[in-house]
Amino acid sequence: MRAFPEFFSLQQCKRGLTLGLGLALLHVAPSTQAEEIKRTGIPGSSFPISTTVSVPAGSRLVFFSGNLADVANPDAPKGSVEAYGNTNTQTLSILKKFEKLLAAEGLTLADVVKVNVFMAGDPALDGKMDFAGLNAAYGQYFGSAAQPNKPVRTALQVAALPMPGGLVEIEMTAAKAPAAARAKK
Repeated sequence: MRAFPEFFSLQQCKRGLTLGLGLALLHVAPSTQAEEIKRTGIPGSSFPISTTVSVPAGSRLVFFSGNLADVANPDAPKGSVEAYGNTNTQTLSILKKFEKLLAAEGLTLADVVKVNVFMAGDPALDGKMDFAGLNAAYGQYFGSAAQPNKPVRTALQVAALPMPGGLVEIEMTAAKAPAAARAKK
């Protein structure tokens, strides 16, 4: 009969534990195949939004706060719609801001996956939001030949925005898939 030691050394226990954990992780590790961000457009439509966007695990997400327009006409009365421009002008101003904010994060408008648009009623339209003005500007940045990616989007009218004269506030979420998924393209 062979004798076994009554105890193992601490070093032997650590080696066995490390080996056991490593094997367990290999057994339960998820697939290392990186997925791409998937966008589903509206069938048969050129409208500049997606109905769904799927962002795979491991992607980098960046959330941007709402932004308002810059002054378009410094000669107009302060805090007036005339100072910031109509919905189209304000939307263009905000999207230009986002181009810079995204670039500072190493991203572009092509990486945007979610957009929320808050619109105040336009006094020139009897207090109704200018959805056509929003889309005319928005379509220059999303779903165009230059930038075909379309994020999901919500646009709604609110009672007021925090800036007098503001008709539009936009917030965004951008995502960048892991490098392995981007390399597959």
